[in-house]
Amino acid sequence: MRAKTILMILILTVASWQVMGQKRARMVTVTGTVTDTTMSPVHGVLIIADGQSTGVVTGGNGTYSIRIRPDVKSLGVYSTNMGSALTEYEGSPVVDFVLDGRDVLRNFKFEMPEGEKEIEVAYGTVKKKNLTTDVGYIDGQAHVNSSYTNIYEMIKGKVPGVVVSGNKITIRGTNSILLSSDPLFVVDGSVVNSIDHINPRDVKSISVLKGSDAAIYGSRGAGGVILITLVGTKR
Repeated sequence: MRAKTILMILILTVASWQVMGQKRARMVTVTGTVTDTTMSPVHGVLIIADGQSTGVVTGGNGTYSIRIRPDVKSLGVYSTNMGSALTEYEGSPVVDFVLDGRDVLRNFKFEMPEGEKEIEVAYGTVKKKNLTTDVGYIDGQAHVNSSYTNIYEMIKGKVPGVVVSGNKITIRGTNSILLSSDPLFVVDGSVVNSIDHINPRDVKSISVLKGSDAAIYGSRGAGGVILITLVGTKR
């Protein structure tokens, strides 16, 4: 009798764990459209759930689709140049937003989803998720970079295959056996001889190119190319 009782308790315990697990795993899909006050779609807007980034941004037609927990209390949207909006979430499968320039999420710390970051390459900019080759990238505006005293410290250890020793940078895997092993430095679209003078706080982004990505620079890019975009530069 005791054995049956213990078995029954075990069965009930396992069953309750399964029910709880199913509740935790249950997600709901929410879709919607983000527009401005003229009802024009706004793309690249970050979707937020309970004050946290979902990593989802609106597409070219202003639409989005996310999966969230059913106990989420609020949904919001954030744009760096169109402001933000916030609404209570009450279980509706469709939630639309209108951005009117107001910023109701002043304390929200915006960070572009990794795949949506625009990477500087030789022929312009491209979203990281669309890259077909491995381009090293450093976000110059990341908070950690404000502590560096020179740009070489900023680059050191950030990109695989890039070796920094003092003021010398070497990019491994470049075709530079018969040529200079030094990379080509391009700052705001112009080739420069040195980057010693650049203050890390003035850097918007750094891209490291090699191989086919650096081929547009010909033999000058045999040792790789380091593209630096400074804050305030228009693209």
